[in-house]
Amino acid sequence: MEGMESGDWVRAGLRAVAGGLFAVGLTVLNLPIFVLWLVGLVLTPVPGLGLMFLAVVTVVVRWRADLERRLAARAGVMIARPYRPSPEKFGLVGWRRFRWIMSDPATWRDQAWLVPGALIGFGLGLLTLLIPLYGVVGLTLLPLWLYLGGAWFGYGVFWPTESLGQGWLSFPQGVLILAVGLSGAPYLQTINARFARLFLAPTKAAELRLRVTQLTVTRADTVDAQAAELRRIERDLHDGAQARLVSLGMTIGLADELVERDPKAARKLLAEARDASSAALVELRHLVRGIHPPVLAERGLDGAVRALALSLPVATTVESELPGRLDTPVESAVYFAVAEALANVCRHSGAHHAWVSLRGADGILFAMVGDDGHGGANPQGGTGLRGIERRLAAFDGTMTLSSPPGGPTTVTMELPCVLSSPRTSHSSGTA
Repeated sequence: MEGMESGDWVRAGLRAVAGGLFAVGLTVLNLPIFVLWLVGLVLTPVPGLGLMFLAVVTVVVRWRADLERRLAARAGVMIARPYRPSPEKFGLVGWRRFRWIMSDPATWRDQAWLVPGALIGFGLGLLTLLIPLYGVVGLTLLPLWLYLGGAWFGYGVFWPTESLGQGWLSFPQGVLILAVGLSGAPYLQTINARFARLFLAPTKAAELRLRVTQLTVTRADTVDAQAAELRRIERDLHDGAQARLVSLGMTIGLADELVERDPKAARKLLAEARDASSAALVELRHLVRGIHPPVLAERGLDGAVRALALSLPVATTVESELPGRLDTPVESAVYFAVAEALANVCRHSGAHHAWVSLRGADGILFAMVGDDGHGGANPQGGTGLRGIERRLAAFDGTMTLSSPPGGPTTVTMELPCVLSSPRTSHSSGTA
């Protein structure tokens, strides 16, 4: 375990050092972009050219700010985009677009970040690089001393060394400095990301506006999904159970007419009616399961997913750590989202094995569905994954897809939830 943790912090340190190198390169762009923005403001009164130049520079500024947000996310600091929706219908240039740019507080916060963000990012990025690099110098000093001779070093600028004894001491010092540099690099990148968040994150008003926009979109998606579900239920009832019940009534009517004249034919019709009623009952049960499976109400999400896995043609492992029952709407949404993800595994992945993981922690439900198939899944390629996104969005949930060509594929679903039952379920197994 200790070796594993050691490897983890070394990898994290190397990633942070690479991020620091990338950040230093990006900060060099900040000052030219800031100058271009000032030039765009000066040229604004120039007909045509001024507004177009400012619009293009605004796109560049926001591109640079988005790069910083992605770097911050890699450092574990999430920064949401705060910009107001773009008025595409106004065209690329024009006073209405100019007012949209200038009236958005995020525009001015981006400009306020460019210069101090360049200074802080360059300083912390350089520090992230130099400390490990200085440790590497200490590591290589002794081999170079032995190979090239002590006269070559004299009083070195980076690491003064006068004797072979000092050369021997440089090695453990270099190890220590390199370890400090690698372990401290992620923290330096986090400090830079938090500084950027002070400027680039949405204000309270912007967060409220983004929240309203998100709720508007998810409400529309939920209404559309519910309307489509109602149409499906109506169609299934009309084409299935309703048609069978009409046929059943007609068959019983014919049997009633024949019961006196031809009892044998009447019994035959009644047998057909009995079969039709059984078929109609089966279809109604399937329809009810499509609305809210009885196993979900009886055994909860864990038991329902396990029962679903048993019916799949692909061997599926289910692991669950759910400390209690979920609210019924959330439970149903997660069940059908997992069911859709597993259906995609069976239909498209070519997998030999799939797995489902359910875990609840800190008011968040995590549901992951993975397989060892050929990968390459794309939410834009069909309605299944988009349907999962819409279903989860109704509960402020999100879906993340990882499906590189060649596999494996992992669908991660997260949504806030309330665990209403004190009963604890810890189970795992292969279905």
